[in-house]
Amino acid sequence: MNDMTATRIQGLVAAPFTPMHADGRIHTERIHEIVQTLISNGIKGMFVCGSTGEGPSMTTAERMETAAAFIRAADKKLKVFVHVGHNSLQEAQQLAAHAQEHGADFISATLPTYFKIQTIQGLIDSLATIAAGAPKLPLFYYNIPALTGISLDMVAFLEQAAGKLPTLAGIKYTAPFIHDFQACMHASEGRYELLYGTDEMLLSALATGSHGFIGSTYNFAAPLYNDLIQAFADGQLQKAQQCQLRSVEMVRLIVKYGGLRAQKAMMHMIGLDCGNVRLPLQPFEENEYISMEKDLRAIGFFDWCTRVTKP
Repeated sequence: MNDMTATRIQGLVAAPFTPMHADGRIHTERIHEIVQTLISNGIKGMFVCGSTGEGPSMTTAERMETAAAFIRAADKKLKVFVHVGHNSLQEAQQLAAHAQEHGADFISATLPTYFKIQTIQGLIDSLATIAAGAPKLPLFYYNIPALTGISLDMVAFLEQAAGKLPTLAGIKYTAPFIHDFQACMHASEGRYELLYGTDEMLLSALATGSHGFIGSTYNFAAPLYNDLIQAFADGQLQKAQQCQLRSVEMVRLIVKYGGLRAQKAMMHMIGLDCGNVRLPLQPFEENEYISMEKDLRAIGFFDWCTRVTKP
């Protein structure tokens, strides 16, 4: 195990939504309440300004402001990952430097999605450029091929990265390929940490020996997933399966109502309004809200969703 993975992530890391005003401006005043709710629901860390946080739709200045606000609110009670990926590697490097300066625990990055990398060497070189901005912070490559369009062999990447990326700590692996995820866990003699990012397959990841998970639905369904993890640890497989099925039913509804835009509406439903999504995503409409709330009640969502703690 290298120095950068000396502290393993155990449990749930939520990817928080970036709260926004009606006109799309960042609503930083709401971040403290979001963080306190995560802490009270047993969340162990946060992955800020990623896909869920709409980081790719924000300016560099907004991302810096948002990251700094989440780090301050965490106050060392949660581990903070800052996503710094950008279509400009130089901007990504600046975001990395900012994250280190403001006290983040980790950085993570996707790579440019307009001019895409084609080789593992290109991946390593690009990550090295980003990591140069934060030489003291562990780096997690953010592998999410469904959104980036970048599909490279992650086992080969980990094997080739050894000695070339000294701050590489592992991969945030957001893809449904559990066999590949398991292979990555054992690549390079297990020196890298693999954090699974497909919430509706968490039980599958547990079966591979995984112990760290990053996801969006942990914002509003942490009690469900904590019950799932505990049931698996206690050998209560049927209970764990039931918890995972509830997650699957919930995610199916999220997909039905448009993904991220639906999830922000769900935050409002549990009493933690994060505003609407920013264009190019389409804002959620009132008729959709009413329909989705009815569907969520039908699967019992409000019986096991996140408990909101008001300051």
